[in-house]
Amino acid sequence: MYCPKCGKAVEEDAKFCGYCGCESINEAETSTLKENKFEKIDDKQLIEEKQLIEEKQLIEEKQLIEEKQLIEEKIQIENQLKSGAGWFFWIAVLSLINSIVAYSGWYFIIGLGITQIVDGLAISLAGEIGFIGVIIGFGVNVFIASIFVFFGIFARRGQNWSFYVGMILYAFDGLLFLIVQDWLSIGFHVFALYWIYGGLKANRQLSKTHT
Repeated sequence: MYCPKCGKAVEEDAKFCGYCGCESINEAETSTLKENKFEKIDDKQLIEEKQLIEEKQLIEEKQLIEEKQLIEEKIQIENQLKSGAGWFFWIAVLSLINSIVAYSGWYFIIGLGITQIVDGLAISLAGEIGFIGVIIGFGVNVFIASIFVFFGIFARRGQNWSFYVGMILYAFDGLLFLIVQDWLSIGFHVFALYWIYGGLKANRQLSKTHT
């Protein structure tokens, strides 16, 4: 065999090289094998640690994606809730505009039928007691509209009862148009009820996520 340091030939059982004093090839090979063994162990540990880090990163990325999806879904549901509740405000505003333009014979089909009845009575009363009759009628309509504003406020706060009561009252109001066969106004009542019901569904979904 040969010395691993100087390359000279040495005896097989020699412990030291007679030329340079280096340890024998057997011990050098044993030392080299041990070093290689430890290097392999270290490499294996590094690979395992790297795999664990990659798996952890994948899990964290997946959790972030899921959290982002949940946030986006929640925002979408909240917007649907606000949109449904917002119809109560539109009904109130358009009903009051109906009252203001009642003398011109125009009205908005999304408004309330009950306020139009009050407008008709106020106009009739104005022929007897003057403009004070119109003021009284408008005051009554402001009170009726404020009830729907009240429903809208509590609906936006996630109160199911405001959706239920508001929808029931608006549905009964639609029956007034059925009596006079105003199908366009009835159609818009159904349309508004559909969107209000969408807000109610969204509120139910949010209630489930909170529980």
